[in-house]
Amino acid sequence: MVSLLALASSVVWGTSDFFAGLASRRHPAVVVVGWTQGLALVVVSTIVAVRWEHLTLETWPLWSVAAGLSGMVGLIAFYSALSRGTMGVVAPIAALGVVVPVVLGVATGEEPSPWAWVGMVIAIVGVTLASGPELSGEVGARPVVLASVAAVAFGLALFCLDRGARESALLTLWGMRMTSVTILVTAAIVLRTVGEVTAREVPALLAIGCGDLGANFLFGLASSQGQVSVASVLGSLYPVMTVVLARVVIGERLRPVQQAGVLLAIGGACVIAL
Repeated sequence: MVSLLALASSVVWGTSDFFAGLASRRHPAVVVVGWTQGLALVVVSTIVAVRWEHLTLETWPLWSVAAGLSGMVGLIAFYSALSRGTMGVVAPIAALGVVVPVVLGVATGEEPSPWAWVGMVIAIVGVTLASGPELSGEVGARPVVLASVAAVAFGLALFCLDRGARESALLTLWGMRMTSVTILVTAAIVLRTVGEVTAREVPALLAIGCGDLGANFLFGLASSQGQVSVASVLGSLYPVMTVVLARVVIGERLRPVQQAGVLLAIGGACVIAL
């Protein structure tokens, strides 16, 4: 069940990120993040209000604030990279942030099985190979730097989300969105703009926000029921979905090394799941 939940989060994340990347080509990344996070906050706040009497208040706020800050930085950097670089290249680099929760998980006492280590290594190598074109220098440096920042930020966000979800996945998600949206709304007030988003675009931005919210929730459930190191690797296979959609929907071409990387990533996930 843990493996299925983590893999489901990667599918939802990959789909959400693909459409967020398209939206970021029409609006600045910070605008896309602000709107998607804000709309998602409305949704999760409604759910929290309905289930409030069943929720507990402990130490999750600290983890949710940390996850919200790092997640917001990661999304802005990631969407900016997606808008400037090849999706099939940027997404795999950002996914390398999985190394962060794996290291932190092991450092805090987790002991993955030998086969889990084999699967994680295969999956991480696969994701690395999927970014092969970057090694050729044919893609600009800016998307690479932004994707690298996103990788570290996402890794920290996953670890903090896991720690908060061990107490309450729902409240941790709510705290994350409250943190990021408060900062982004403050920025919008100072700049006196909401990014020129039209009413026609709101449903799509809502879907992206709910997708990211749902993926975070699925990951929180998976990691809190198992090891964050293993769940993080499976959850970070989302570039596979982004790459496939980029190929099918907008016709991005993948080099043989990228195709091999995708297959290795999937193979690694199968080893971990089994």
